[in-house]
Amino acid sequence: MTASTQSADHSEIIRLAAEHDLEVDPESLQITDLGLDFRVAIVRVDGGEHWVLRIPRRPDVLERAATEGRLLSMIGPKLTVAVPDWQVHSPRLIAYPLLPGEPALTLAADLSPQWHVDMASPTYSASLGEFIAQLHSIDTEQARTTGIDHHEPAEARAQWAQDIDRVADAFDVAPALLERWRAWVAEDSYWPDFSVLTHGEIYPAHTLVDGERVTAVLDWTTAAVGDPARDLQFQHSVSPPEAFEVLLDHYVRGGGRVWPRLGEHCTEMFAASPLGYGLYALETGDPDHREAAEAQLNPPRS
Repeated sequence: MTASTQSADHSEIIRLAAEHDLEVDPESLQITDLGLDFRVAIVRVDGGEHWVLRIPRRPDVLERAATEGRLLSMIGPKLTVAVPDWQVHSPRLIAYPLLPGEPALTLAADLSPQWHVDMASPTYSASLGEFIAQLHSIDTEQARTTGIDHHEPAEARAQWAQDIDRVADAFDVAPALLERWRAWVAEDSYWPDFSVLTHGEIYPAHTLVDGERVTAVLDWTTAAVGDPARDLQFQHSVSPPEAFEVLLDHYVRGGGRVWPRLGEHCTEMFAASPLGYGLYALETGDPDHREAAEAQLNPPRS
């Protein structure tokens, strides 16, 4: 992006904010272009407070955003961590006061991960387990009234089978991956027999921390009632085993439910994560996303 293009881009965002009664300090504007569905900017508004601006990339994200907004209003008072408080919500802009804490994970300019919390930290693991327990304890029927997707256990499992077939029909998927995913879906003992309200993408980039304690959780676009492992798989796969045990201990103490093959189920779900990108590439029709998805779905043999 040239300097003139960047200046015009900044001016457009400042003008958009002003149309929604937000007077922005132009010197404070910081844009993040990494999000798949929204462009994100952080700005200082009149009065000195910092706000987050989310600008939809495509019209198809607006319906999901409306559902997300209803969910946030419902769950905010039920959680001890902060979630976005959408004080501006229109087809062109979502905006809310910046949440407390710093991201536990960011990306550098070259897209390399920059970790700001130790994944072995018992403090981070404990506070995350407490938050997930609170979230999973929220009444699923009340959550369903917001319009989020709702899957009973058999439906969640069947959705995975459908997604595998859809991606396999559209991409050249490595046979070993297909065999592994289909064996996982077919094995009864992996799967829980209950559903909970889930965030869907709990990983450090979506958690804000003060020191090592979770203070806020971002990006609820993928929230749904379904398999509780959706919110445990990343920590199980990336954290040291002892850190995950701390998370589970606090999760259970907070009311979370576990089942015998939870850990193995998390491993298999994490291994199936390329499916999600494949589905996204099909949804957007973007050739760059399709190429990136193909690289994950059929990686070169070592």
